[in-house]
Formats: sequence, structure tokens, C-alpha cells
Amino acid sequence: MSASLAPFVPPAPVPRTTPPSRLEIIRTVMHNPLELWGEPSFRLQWMKTKFFNERTLIVNHPGLVRHVLVDNAKNYRMATIRQLILRPILRDGLLTAEGETWRRSRKAMAPVFTPRHARGFAEQMLTQSNAFASRYEAAAESGEVRDIAVDMTELTFDILSATLFSGQVAGTEAEFAGDIEKLLSTMGRVDPMDLLKAPAWVPRIRRLFGRRVLEKFRNIVKQTMADRQSLMKTDPEAAPEDFLTLLIGLHGPDGLTFDEIEDNIITFIGAGHETTARALGWTLYCLANSPSDRAEVEAEVDRVLATEPDPVKWLEAMPWTRAAFEEAMRLYPPAPSINRAAIADDTWEDGKGETVTIEAGTTVLVMPWTLHRHTLLWDRPEAFIPSRFLPENRGSIDRFQYLPFGVGPRICIGATFALQEAVIAMGVLLSKYRFDCVAETRPWPVQKLTTQPEGGLPMRISRR
Repeated sequence: MSASLAPFVPPAPVPRTTPPSRLEIIRTVMHNPLELWGEPSFRLQWMKTKFFNERTLIVNHPGLVRHVLVDNAKNYRMATIRQLILRPILRDGLLTAEGETWRRSRKAMAPVFTPRHARGFAEQMLTQSNAFASRYEAAAESGEVRDIAVDMTELTFDILSATLFSGQVAGTEAEFAGDIEKLLSTMGRVDPMDLLKAPAWVPRIRRLFGRRVLEKFRNIVKQTMADRQSLMKTDPEAAPEDFLTLLIGLHGPDGLTFDEIEDNIITFIGAGHETTARALGWTLYCLANSPSDRAEVEAEVDRVLATEPDPVKWLEAMPWTRAAFEEAMRLYPPAPSINRAAIADDTWEDGKGETVTIEAGTTVLVMPWTLHRHTLLWDRPEAFIPSRFLPENRGSIDRFQYLPFGVGPRICIGATFALQEAVIAMGVLLSKYRFDCVAETRPWPVQKLTTQPEGGLPMRISRR
């Protein structure tokens, strides 16, 4: 391949070649856990190590991934450190609930996120995307530079609010992007007390600064619930049959408590939309640096929008657009780590004579960040190559080497929703505008629950 045709290699930390000291581990994990991983994590199929004297197994073999997350998932609970970080924010939301609480919540919400039901949201996604795109008219005329990372957060909030809450979320998106950033920068990062496995009641200094934002979010949700409950009592016919009404309707002795309903609304307003927003921003950034791939996507978008008015069909009709989004999620997985802990001793054989023994209490790390960039699993893993996700090429990708939405019983319930949302949003935006990098566009991937672009994504907008 000639230099002029070389694929774009987006920024990422260079894997370490020497093990970090304990102090370096603390500093790195507090600032950016993505910078912690060493070269063996991207080369070996599995490796055992100790992390603060805790047995840890890093898993990169698709067969072992399947064993831990699917075949023997009942033997693996949520890892303690993950819960110490997430539970203060989400409490018993779907991402953090366990046991019977998780089973009740998952069963209750599953009907809303079936592929059939998700397709029913397509028109609302299209309406919100068109409305958002109209905000760019003046910017495109003047060649304004905007932070696309912030804009995508606002766009996905608009879509989430309209589709799942019928636009009846208390407050507006005006300060939403900034509040999300504050929440994840404070509450959503690892604290030294987490590494030491200190009890939850021990104060985490960093998170003390996030309590006000979290309280604001909780108040928004309480008000949203109160408004809907009032409407359901005074004028039941006027209450939309949406996700919010469904959740409130599940309240009762055999259903969900009001606290659990609040936790799940927080989960979907916060984590549920944040992941898609980040993936959209990274996709636009990568396409801006890969002109040939952008040309393919633009040509596809123009063709489909000219011939197919039904947005329900766009996900299947736009393989290049979907491939670009999926490749961006490979390079910058919205959820870069999946943490489990073994309940009982376990073993797994790779079929070639190798056996992995997993002792009870071992922390098991399935890291999409390393799995998606693993040298044994991907050709040119550091490069942006959307064509690897085209339908004719997907057969070479093992189901368990690509986990942007997780896998197994706890796979992301909104995966189909997110893919459809992303393709519709990209179809609308890229049919009208072009997004180009400027001198200040120097994002650096940082893990704050999701993989975020430190420094934002300032990009110039122009008409196509």
C-alpha cells in the first residue's frame, strides 16, 4: 500500500514496554486508565497478573471471553472496583443492579428495546436529527468551528428525550453536555480508595466535587417522574405510552420500587445516551481524516436519502455508514472495560492443549480497548479501516472479539436502538454538511466511564 493510500491512524496511547510502579498505577488510573496497558496486553491471548495484590486475569481470547461472559456467566459477578465507581451514580440502574433486582428490571424493560420496537422510534429519530441539523445552517454559512463532542451529546439527548420520554424530561439540553462532563470527570473516575477496595462509606475526594451535579440530575428525574405521575392520574388518556410511562406502571410489590425506577431513568439519560454521543463524535473525526472513506459514506448517504424516505430501512441500506460507526467503536469503544470477579474456581481449555485456571475471587478483565486493538485478532489494528465491517467482510470477525455493546446476559439492552440512532443521525448530518478538522483538533482518548476526547472535537462545518 502506497503512503498516499495509507489508512488513518487516530491518536491512542503507545502500549507500555515496562511495568509501572504502584505509584505510577495510581496516577495513571486516576488520570486515564487507557494509558496503563502494556504491550503484552495487545499481544497475548490471556495473561495473569497482580493488581494491588489482587489476582487479575486479562482476557483477549474470544473463546475465553465467551466462557466468562456467556457459557459460565453465572460464575462471574460484577467486580468490586466497577461497582465502587458506578453504584454511587446509578445505584440500582440496569448497569449496576445484580441478582433479583437486575432480573426484574431487565425483564420489565426488554419489550421496549426489541428490534421491532426500536424500529418504531425511527421517525422520531429522523425528526430530531433534522431539527438539530437546522442549527448548523448559520455555522456552515460562516465556516464556524464547533465542538462536535458537545454537539453530539446534545443531539443524542434530544433523541433520547423525544423517543423514550416523549420530550417530557424536566429541564432542557442547554446545560446538559456540561453537566454530563462534570459528572463523569468527578463521579465517573477511579479514586485511590477504589484501588484499595475501601468500603463505600469511605469518602472519595474526587467525587465530593460531583455530588452537586449528581443531585441536580436526581432532582431532574424526580420532577420528570412527578410530572408524569400527575398526568397519569389526572388525564390518563393524555399520558404518552412511552418508556417513562412503562417504568412508572411497573411500580408495585411485584415490580419496581420508585427508587429503582429513578435509578433506571438516570441510567438511560446519562449512560444510555453518552455512549452513542461519544461514538458519533469519534466517527465524524475519523471520517474527516480519511477522505476516501468519507467519500464512500457521503455517496451512500446521498443515494439512500434520494431513493428511500423510510428511515427504518436506513440501517440495512447504509452499510458503509454503519461500518464507519462500528469501526470508530472498535478504535474507541464507548465502554472500554468489562470487569467481572470469579465466584468459584473455574477452568477453561482452548482446544489446543492449553488450560486456564481461574481461582475464586480472581478479577477478570475483558477489555474492549485491548481486545479491539489486539495484534492476533485484527489486521492493522491501530488503523481506521471501515471496510472491515462491510457485510462481505464481517464473517472474518469472531463474535467475541468485538464487544462495543458487551455480550451475554448483560449485553447492552439498547444496542439496536443505538445503531439505528447513529445511522439516521449520520445520514441527516452528512447529507447536508461536511465536518473538517482544524489546527486545534487534537483529541486524546481518555477513559471516564466512556472513551472521551480530551480537548474536545473542534471541527469546521461547511455545506456539501
